[in-house]
Amino acid sequence: MDADPRTGDPGLFGPSSVTWHAHGDPVMWIAGVRALWLQALHPRAVRGVMQNSDFRQDAWGRLLRTADFVGTITYGTTGAAEKAGARVRRIHSRLTAEDPDTGERYGVGEPALLLWVHCAEVASYLDVLCRSGLPVDGAAADRYLREQRESARLVGLDPAAVPATRAELDAYFARVRPELAAGPEAYAVDDFLRRPPVHPLLVPARALLWRHAAALAYASLPGWAHTLYGRPAPPEAVVSHRLAVTGGLLRRVPARIRWQLPPGHILKAMARLGPGTRPTPHGLTGGAAILDGQGRANGSDGGDSTRWRKPG
Repeated sequence: MDADPRTGDPGLFGPSSVTWHAHGDPVMWIAGVRALWLQALHPRAVRGVMQNSDFRQDAWGRLLRTADFVGTITYGTTGAAEKAGARVRRIHSRLTAEDPDTGERYGVGEPALLLWVHCAEVASYLDVLCRSGLPVDGAAADRYLREQRESARLVGLDPAAVPATRAELDAYFARVRPELAAGPEAYAVDDFLRRPPVHPLLVPARALLWRHAAALAYASLPGWAHTLYGRPAPPEAVVSHRLAVTGGLLRRVPARIRWQLPPGHILKAMARLGPGTRPTPHGLTGGAAILDGQGRANGSDGGDSTRWRKPG
């Protein structure tokens, strides 16, 4: 018999949220790599990363820590999510970066930089999820953005200053684009994502698996991002078709196998809340409102149901 899903802590989002079901999809890995390429186009933001970490030596660790953070705040308990957010805020409060042109030192936790990282991330998630064939309609996309204000709060942003609809997200990208450029740090990230260092024995696997996944993540960037990187943008319809095919193939891998990968956030959440709370594509349209009203993010308001417009 399934455990009563109401006996556990649903965390910040809970199984009635779009976030719960979207973040369990395997194309999120492609979306996450896309987000890195997009985030690197903000010179001040990417400089903060490059000057405070050995990106090329610990890039895999950084990717896994980011995935663990997203998994924790999505599927962990409220306490675990708050603790993860506090740790990120504490790290940001101690780090600074220097503008090589002006000599200015600035904190990596500046609200404008945190907002860029957040918006580039959620826009990437939505874009790849939508184009890969998941049923994310306009209302679900806006609801997702409203929910993600909780994620923004955790890293130190004022939720009221964070885009909560697709229209607001589009307006944000239009406003920030004059600040974006592909500088030396962006090309360092670009080079790593195209040819990440691996053990010599893993070079064939990199060529077989990573090269194709990374190429698809890069191809899915908005046209203006391709222009900044100095390369022509591929036809959008071709990329969308490739995303749909890839998403279909990845979803054929049984979820129980995919979810066994460490650290197992989804399986832990299902053990806590009951197997009926498993993330499914149907939950993206509101059909799996198991804990409706639970999860702090479900109390958000605002938004409209206009068609999702990809930035660019």
